[in-house]
Amino acid sequence: MENLIVLNNEKVSKHNGKFFSRNYNFKILPEGLNRYFKVEYIVRKSEVNESHELNLDKVKVASNIIQFIFYVLSTFKNKKSKYYLICITPYTFIASLFLFIFRKKVYVYLISSGHEEWANLLGNWSVWIYDLMFKIVTSKATVIALHDRLYNKKNFHVINSSTLDDKWFKNFKEARTDKIRFLYVARINPVKGINEFLEMFNNLEMEAELSIIGKTNNLRHQKKFKSLIENSKNIKFPGYVSNRQQLIDTYDNHNILILPSYTEGQPYVVDESLVRRRPVLIFEDIAEIIKMDISTVSRIVKSKNVQTDYGIFPLRYFFSESTIKKGDDLVSSKIVKNYLSDLIENEDKSSPYSDDQLEKILKKEGYDVARRTVAKYREQLNIPVARLRKEY
Repeated sequence: MENLIVLNNEKVSKHNGKFFSRNYNFKILPEGLNRYFKVEYIVRKSEVNESHELNLDKVKVASNIIQFIFYVLSTFKNKKSKYYLICITPYTFIASLFLFIFRKKVYVYLISSGHEEWANLLGNWSVWIYDLMFKIVTSKATVIALHDRLYNKKNFHVINSSTLDDKWFKNFKEARTDKIRFLYVARINPVKGINEFLEMFNNLEMEAELSIIGKTNNLRHQKKFKSLIENSKNIKFPGYVSNRQQLIDTYDNHNILILPSYTEGQPYVVDESLVRRRPVLIFEDIAEIIKMDISTVSRIVKSKNVQTDYGIFPLRYFFSESTIKKGDDLVSSKIVKNYLSDLIENEDKSSPYSDDQLEKILKKEGYDVARRTVAKYREQLNIPVARLRKEY
């Protein structure tokens, strides 16, 4: 088999002679490649014990950038080796310069939007730095992207990736609906929108729980996060869940996954939640707070379908862009639209409902909607006004 040198900014720990990855995705990726290549994995050293054991024969852990580059240069002994960069970071960028100078075959795998991540972490002023690295690397390497929104040029490869195994498709459990049980599964990082969502959740006047699955080793992030959850009895923080069966059980014990923000081409939590038959909630209020257009979210589910017991549906069918109050509860706008569509379909065609009449009917059923909302939903359903629906 050919040699493939995988370079990653991922932090890996070593204890008891074994290597452990911080991120589950960066465990299965090199292991998957190792089925077809002889993989050597060059990564950064973690100062804490990480969770996911790496099943690889060759792992080199660098304590600093100099050692990282030394490990890369030491692979040049095999002239036929190919190189696979996971994301563009200062470490992989500097390594790529040496690779290009020595005319090595380089692939770069784009998992997330570095432009968005740098803007969120360091501020908009820093984006030009990433953009420079991005342009240099992608101009010389073969680009592989997890989604076409991550690279807008021609001649690149888009792939679909999944972390789901057979366990995710077995022993489904009905969701408990006695109250709302939100679930957040991601890093505790401002770039994920978690802080803004916590501020919003703390101001909700409704009976709901929120469980947060994740962790951070950044002390500044920890301090801010702790200040947002310490006074709320409705927020649970079990920490990071590394066991996949425990993670499946966690999804099953909740009824809505919250995705405040994402920079990935394909957030794996969306697949995980939907395969466990739990909807993902993305709504305009969150998009406004984090300054992300809701249309950005829709790109992830474009042209994808999910098979259920009730048929095959577009993946975007399960996403809700807004909510409507019904009594003391919040319901998806999709439910209101479906009800509105049924009303119009069954109306007396000789005397169709006006928007005012539809508003009154919906309010009688408990939906807190205004006439302009009725008109907006009707237009989104491509249903004409009453006078155009009238049949003589």
